[in-house]
Amino acid sequence: MTPIKPYLIRSIYEWVLDNDLTPHMLVDSEKEGTVLPRNYVEDGKIVLNIRPEAIHGLTLGNETVEFNARFSGKPMHIIVPIKAVLAIYAKENGKGMIFDQEEYDETDPLPTPPGKSPNRPKLRVVK
Repeated sequence: MTPIKPYLIRSIYEWVLDNDLTPHMLVDSEKEGTVLPRNYVEDGKIVLNIRPEAIHGLTLGNETVEFNARFSGKPMHIIVPIKAVLAIYAKENGKGMIFDQEEYDETDPLPTPPGKSPNRPKLRVVK
């Protein structure tokens, strides 16, 4: 099955706009593949205003979120891998969704059901 996260991002984005609120996205800037204005990153995270009036060419894809925006008057093409999206919410009231970063990677196979042997060992980094 395809991961559910990009579908949730798209639906919450539309829901926020339908309620005349401002969609914001919290991003982990340290994930591989992010293209962000590093001057605005704090503690490895950045909040992006993704309201249609603030950006151009928004693509909410299954692998990345991409758009063009201006930061201090300078144009920039933003690329956010779906794995880097930590939350999407309405600025005005905080309603939206926070994504659990501790869950298994959505591209990894599901855990082996009890009573079945895995095909190969699975290692993961413990922090």
